Amino acid sequence: MRIDVTEGQVQANKQVLGMKERGQVPDKDPWPVAPEVRKMGVKGPSFKPQMEGVKRTLRVTNPLARECLGEVMGTFVLLMFGCSASAQVKTSRETKGQYLSANMAFSVGVMSAMYLCKGVSGAHLNPAVTLSFCSLGRVPWVKLLPYTLSQVLGAYLASGLVFLVYYDAIMDFSGGNLTVYGANETASIFATYPAAHLSLSSSILDQVVATAMLMLCILPLDDQKNSPAPDALIPPIVAVIVLGIGMSMSSNCGGAINPARDLGPRLLTLTAGWGTEVFTCYNYWFWVPMMAPLLGGMLGSGMYLVFIAWHLPDLPTNRPIDSSSTKPTTEVWKQPPAPEKEGVELKTAVF
Repeated sequence: MRIDVTEGQVQANKQVLGMKERGQVPDKDPWPVAPEVRKMGVKGPSFKPQMEGVKRTLRVTNPLARECLGEVMGTFVLLMFGCSASAQVKTSRETKGQYLSANMAFSVGVMSAMYLCKGVSGAHLNPAVTLSFCSLGRVPWVKLLPYTLSQVLGAYLASGLVFLVYYDAIMDFSGGNLTVYGANETASIFATYPAAHLSLSSSILDQVVATAMLMLCILPLDDQKNSPAPDALIPPIVAVIVLGIGMSMSSNCGGAINPARDLGPRLLTLTAGWGTEVFTCYNYWFWVPMMAPLLGGMLGSGMYLVFIAWHLPDLPTNRPIDSSSTKPTTEVWKQPPAPEKEGVELKTAVF
């Protein structure tokens, strides 16, 4: 470990030592030691103390604003991985990646984004998830719109950066003609579009079912009445769930299951040269990945309540909750149930 000390700091410390030798106690240390350095038993100046002023200046004090910043950055990371992989696969004509690699990149993006902002905002990353948690009482309804706008903004910013990074490749692949149709279309790098054979009803069903599966599978992950996963392992587990959905349910509509993941990049293509065609194509199909996942998320949450959560035994009131416990659920059934409470409290992870 290296600690930089300037000549002025050395002189100041010598002055303090001289005062202490003469029995005088200085009012304060001229160069205070940072708490993390003091804990390490290292005597000397703090690391980069000038950064403390910057931190105090830039630190956001409003809780909702902090959470929105977390959602912006989390969704940004998710789309950076996903859209970059799509651009690499498309513009290389599948010589530098295939269908599987794009799905895996989105999954890595989910995991990375959750580790990044889970402690700040809960890492929803998806308006369908936010809406579902609001309906379950896990998140106040007042946060629904700010979270959704933040997620769309993060997706838009990430798509814009991907467009700049892959601009030359996109132009070379498309011949400079940015379009939604044809063999050299590039709009699908960013937003999702239906397969040519797909009907509108099948599109809606596809997105409802896929998003319902997402919620149905992530809700148990820290439901203490069920078999919760360790908190640190929730992001990779969610990533595997997203990978499974992408590999099994994305050929019809591109597997959006996330209105922000689709709308943010679609707005980017609107402003970056593809034009209004990204909204008018396929008979104004764009509303399907915006609305159907919201319905699917609510459906999946309701299914978890009706088929699973409401039938789990109540935890004893004097039993500490330990998510790392490996005690079988069947043993909990043998314990006397806790007194009934009004309403239903579902302890679930916030993603």
